Amino acid sequence: QVQLVESGGGLVQAGGSLKLSCTASGRTFVNYVMGWFRHAPGKEREFVAARTWSGSSTRYADSVKGRFTISRDNAKNTIYLQMNSLKPEDTAVYYCAADPKYITSTAAYWGQGTQVTVSS
Repeated sequence: QVQLVESGGGLVQAGGSLKLSCTASGRTFVNYVMGWFRHAPGKEREFVAARTWSGSSTRYADSVKGRFTISRDNAKNTIYLQMNSLKPEDTAVYYCAADPKYITSTAAYWGQGTQVTVSS
């Protein structure tokens, strides 16, 4: 059974930092693209960042460029999202996703989400 389990969410003040983790299990994720989406109340689910298996390609939403960094530890089947200079508009449930080709809203595998709340 494939599982993606996120952790690291919480409450932080504006300007602060959080680091999210997502560990995948249940199958091999070699050559899978892994990434993050977020869903804020009243808004559509939004792409945040993605990274290929080799790390040769990373992609970020414009809203997080320069503040968020995605990384992965392939040996641990884990990806991370370092979030710095957080803003209240970053408040959302953050979801980890994995797919053989692309990280989109129709990615093959999803985690349950972790709540990030940024207070002003």
